[in-house]
Amino acid sequence: MIEFTHTITDREGLHARPASELTSASRAWESDVLVSRNGGAPVDAKNPVRLMGLCACQGDSLHVTVQGADEERAAREIRRVVDAL
Repeated sequence: MIEFTHTITDREGLHARPASELTSASRAWESDVLVSRNGGAPVDAKNPVRLMGLCACQGDSLHVTVQGADEERAAREIRRVVDAL
């Protein structure tokens, strides 16, 4: 299991475009990808509706957990997407 935290710096937060990019990046891997906002309940990053439901804004902290057979490669790609937020 690989975990990391990121603080959103984009003033528009986790809006449709970055949420879509994160969903696409998550779906490309076998590993499970869970994201939570400010210590709340985690959601499946492969589900765009749940991801948008986080209502993550600028300054919020996202905690990402990647677990599975390809977790190292998946975490690198997902971190690249999350770091753009």
